[in-house]
Amino acid sequence: MASSSSLLELPTDFRGDHHHHQLPSVVSVQELAKRPLTTIPTPFVSFDQEIPEETLHQPYVEAPILDLQLLTADHETSSLELAKLHSYCQEWGIFQHILIRRHMYVQLVNHGVDKSVIEKLRHEVEGFYKLPVEEKLRYKEQPGDYEGYGGTGRLKGRLEWGDRFYMNTNPIHRRKPHLFPELPSSFRESLEVYLEEVQKLAMKLMGLMAKALQTEAKKVEEMMDDGMQSVRITYYPPCPRPELVVGITPHSDASGITILNQVNGVDGLKIVKDGAWLPLTFLPHALVVNVGDILEVLSNGLYKSVEHSVAVNSEKERIAVGFFFNPRFDAEVGPATDIVGPENPPKFKRKGMEQYVKDYFAMKMEGRSNLEHMKIDNDGCRQ
Repeated sequence: MASSSSLLELPTDFRGDHHHHQLPSVVSVQELAKRPLTTIPTPFVSFDQEIPEETLHQPYVEAPILDLQLLTADHETSSLELAKLHSYCQEWGIFQHILIRRHMYVQLVNHGVDKSVIEKLRHEVEGFYKLPVEEKLRYKEQPGDYEGYGGTGRLKGRLEWGDRFYMNTNPIHRRKPHLFPELPSSFRESLEVYLEEVQKLAMKLMGLMAKALQTEAKKVEEMMDDGMQSVRITYYPPCPRPELVVGITPHSDASGITILNQVNGVDGLKIVKDGAWLPLTFLPHALVVNVGDILEVLSNGLYKSVEHSVAVNSEKERIAVGFFFNPRFDAEVGPATDIVGPENPPKFKRKGMEQYVKDYFAMKMEGRSNLEHMKIDNDGCRQ
């Protein structure tokens, strides 16, 4: 077991003020949280809280629900559900895709992800985070890289209250040889099956969103086929003073869409809705889908990439698996050509996917900064 002093390694010149640029390296927040903490270590304290403390005590609001079975039903039923999808992407930027009917407790057909696949993944993810820290450190994020296991991030002079394991999973030849291929075999196999299922679901959803936008679905599907895909497996340990920390910095996802699996069913996700932070709750066995920056760009701003964050719990751990679905590396990110025109001029510039990814990881993940970087003014110039 790593010593308690090695879990939070402060630089010798760390002063404790939030404007100082030197930050500690964190081996494991999970291990740190096992200690009897009487105070929260200064590097984790949010001095400039973007999310008002009172939202910690707000009742959770159920996210909008879409039933994929209805989206693929007869014409009249599917048209009504497609209109809901279109509305949710415009007004919320997020919805939950139900797998189990609450009143019948039976599995839906055609949803693409079997409940047993999700349960197996839950078992393996929970098992991974129960491994000794020395085992998890085999996958530690390396200096200058963004893939691997470690603390969730650093921004504005503070650390986030969580550990994460981030990996690129597609194209397969881009997988880091010391990460995915070296996972424990049962974890690797269950994750591979899960990724295959959510990949199919994501492609189906992108086709439906293209239909709702009245753009050519085939072009969108070709753009996403064998595209960049990644997974983020995050563990948020309980915190004795949750109002002082943040699980993840407020941001929007750079992806086309993100499919979130709240592995152990503990809520904590908050989104910005109508200018205010709103805590969301989800049905058991639901997958949460949110609009990413690329889909907002593709729709020329009609669909909204949702800014979100995570609040941690004082009593319960929260474990989540995020799957990020993106275009292929040789694709171009920009508004769909059949959406823009004289009456709807492009609001975003065009950029190759490879460069888009490089630019995103070169920036700090904060708010909707990635989208702001992509915007152009009315004269077609970058803002």
